[in-house]
Order: sequence, then structure tokens, then C-alpha cells
Amino acid sequence: MSTTLILASQSPRRKELLEQLGYQFTCLPADIDESVLPQESPEQYVARLAVEKASVIAQQYDENVAVLGSDTSVVFGTHILGKPASLDECIAILSMLSGNSHQVITAVAVVKGERSEVIVVRTEVDFKVLSEQEIIRYWQTGEPQDKAGAYGIQGIAGQFVKQIRGSYSAVVGLPLYETAQLLSTFGVHSSMTKN
Repeated sequence: MSTTLILASQSPRRKELLEQLGYQFTCLPADIDESVLPQESPEQYVARLAVEKASVIAQQYDENVAVLGSDTSVVFGTHILGKPASLDECIAILSMLSGNSHQVITAVAVVKGERSEVIVVRTEVDFKVLSEQEIIRYWQTGEPQDKAGAYGIQGIAGQFVKQIRGSYSAVVGLPLYETAQLLSTFGVHSSMTKN
């Protein structure tokens, strides 16, 4: 019996990336508490959320359904940078990243029946120096509002990025190589890999 795939996300970016790999799937967002636990490292945090998102949906289905969950955090030093709620927050976050290197940590998890596995991918991103005017203009485009770390690498903010070491697609929200590898271990194949 073939395995049905569900993406536990409403993110248009994750949906596009999974489609790019050639998978057939449905999207069901998982409603979970995304608070950071005390003493939780960024890696532990994204891994826990990715597994929780997938588990919440997987509990509603039988063993023939594989659920893919993912979570991405932008990390500067030891700070997990969330989505900016205001222009002031956006300025604070992007001023921190300006002229510096930061990490984007993305976890991807698959839950199927009792089985769950998670992979964490870390990517280093170097930003150019940003003026406050550039940050304000960027905020006015509307792009940073729903983005962790106040920027979307696949959008206008791509011009702020001097260099990237690691997975570009993980920064967007879903590491393509690792996702395909993980799904294949659960017997989920895309139109690209079917025999």
C-alpha cells in the first residue's frame, strides 16, 4: 500500500519547495505552542517543534500516512530571533544581523505511526552592513513581518546576503537534500524517484 504524505505546514515557501521535489501531498497546519523551553538550545528547539508539528497531525491518521514537519530559527549568538511585531523590532533584529554572520537552523521531521525521525541542518549566512534607512524601506515592503529573523532570503532581502555556507533551501524553510533522504527512508517517493 502506498504511503500518503501530509505537510504539517501552511507555509507557501515549504509547499513550493516540496512541490519542487516532485511529491504529491496535502497541507494541514499543526497548531502547537511554539514557546522556547528554559535551557533549550536552538537545535533542540527546532527539532522539538518539527517533531511536534508532525506528531499532532500524524495522531489523526493510520500507519499509511507519513507527516512531514519542519521548523526554522534564525540564531544570532545564543538568541533565537522571532518574527518582528513592529518596525522597532525589525530595526533591532536587522541591526544585529547587519555586517555579521548568523545561523539559520532548520529541522525536518517525519512521523509515521509510532516511528519518528528528525534531521537538523545548520547554515551560516553573512549579511552586508545595513543602514537604518534600508531597514525601514525593507519593513515598508511588508516582507519581514511574517519571517523569523525579519527577512526572507528568497525575496528582496536576498540582496543583503553576502555569502552563505550550507543549504540555501534550508534557509527558505525546507532543506531539499535532507528532506528527500528522510522521506525515502519512510518509503515516501517523489515522481522523480519512482521506479
